[in-house]
Amino acid sequence: MTTPQTGLHTGSHDLPVSPALDAFMATRWAPTPLPADRRAPGHDRLPGRHARLSAAFPGERLVVPAGRLKVRCNDLDHRFRPHSAYAWLTCLTGEDQADHVLVLEPTGPAGHEPVLYLRPRSPRSGGHAAGSEFYRDRRYGEFWVGRRPDLAEAAALTGLRTEHLDDLGKLLTGPQPPTRVLAGTDPLVDEATGRPGPHARADGELAAVLSELRLVKDTWEVDQLQLAVDHTVTGFQDVVRALPTALHHPRGERWIEGVFDLRARAEGNGTSYTTIAASGAHACVLHWIRNDGALDPDSLLLLDAGVETDTLYAADITRTLPLSGTFNPVQRQAYDLVLAAQSAGIAALRPGARFRDFHRAAMRVIAEGLADWGVLRIPAEQALEDDNGLHRRYTLCGSGHMLGLDYHDCARARADRYLDGVLEPGMVLTVEPGLYLQPDDETLPVELRGLGIRIEDDLVITPDGARLMSHALPRTAPAIESWMSDLLR
Repeated sequence: MTTPQTGLHTGSHDLPVSPALDAFMATRWAPTPLPADRRAPGHDRLPGRHARLSAAFPGERLVVPAGRLKVRCNDLDHRFRPHSAYAWLTCLTGEDQADHVLVLEPTGPAGHEPVLYLRPRSPRSGGHAAGSEFYRDRRYGEFWVGRRPDLAEAAALTGLRTEHLDDLGKLLTGPQPPTRVLAGTDPLVDEATGRPGPHARADGELAAVLSELRLVKDTWEVDQLQLAVDHTVTGFQDVVRALPTALHHPRGERWIEGVFDLRARAEGNGTSYTTIAASGAHACVLHWIRNDGALDPDSLLLLDAGVETDTLYAADITRTLPLSGTFNPVQRQAYDLVLAAQSAGIAALRPGARFRDFHRAAMRVIAEGLADWGVLRIPAEQALEDDNGLHRRYTLCGSGHMLGLDYHDCARARADRYLDGVLEPGMVLTVEPGLYLQPDDETLPVELRGLGIRIEDDLVITPDGARLMSHALPRTAPAIESWMSDLLR
């Protein structure tokens, strides 16, 4: 709760503070500055990013909030992650960025100065709310949640001019140049600028451009994504080694989730998204995150998981594993069809190809396979027509997406740049066709019902094709069986 008299965020069970204690807390603290040479990882990329954004909106003020804390329960907030556009424009990615706002202030008909408005460290002066915040405020006090940089430290970290967050209100209520806001990120900023919320049409172009500028990754970003992939590979190895224990646990799926999430937290900021650990028919639920089921040794485990680095770059990988260590003939038949579809999709990746080409290539293989099995009772060519699509009953979703700071990256980009656009070197994306053969689907033979299979890999477009970033994880059925056997020895 916020105490009305003090403005501090305190808990119902907090003890009162006497004047004597408050005075004592204000004394004898040693200085603890950040190292003078500390810089935010990737900060040297910021001038180029700002220049590209500035060129898209000459003469306009651009307001990009980090976002606000959200309550999980009572006086406990969810762990904070800043909005990806803010992280891309500041290289500040920590939990201490809540409520901060980047403003690109126009400097004339062309050009902008980036100014970072933030809440600096709490003073330790005592005697008033601001001076007591460091030890009394559960939401912002550094004794509760850790220290923040002060204004000079934040300027050194980023190379940006910094101002106190309290001054942002004055800026937004004074004479206003034409202003665009990344709306729906911070309700207080929306209110101050008269924005109606997350669907503000007037600001849709800013959100679109911020997505489009991130479509092509530079070499530093690709390296960060490779790091995320490498840690994810290690997490998958951890899971296989943990299978003997998980198989004996009544909620083995959750055991698997915990094992992977431990690796993600140990090596990075955490998971890129909620881990999907789906066994048996649960794998037919595309975003199964309940993870409350037992593991049947005769079934498959669909593990869709990724590590997010400390710089917030995300991996997104899926493997479907036989819990017995060996695919049975029906599982192998279905797995091999999905693998063939994925291989066709990967083969379609090259600069100049349409983004949708790899999905179409994968779906042709799926439709032809379903027709050969007798599941699809019309010719594959007919099913693939835009006004038909009956094969989608068994595969349902798209076969991949852009990858970067968000695991579904650049989602606000306009269709002509993304979904209907062409691939360029430096784009990073997933290829992830799947088969989801529902357990109650009477169009399927009984032996196929309840099978869910997805194979997902991360790739970067190169000048002459695409590089498989997740090559360290096996893809073929024999290679998976051998890999699992080696890890379980």
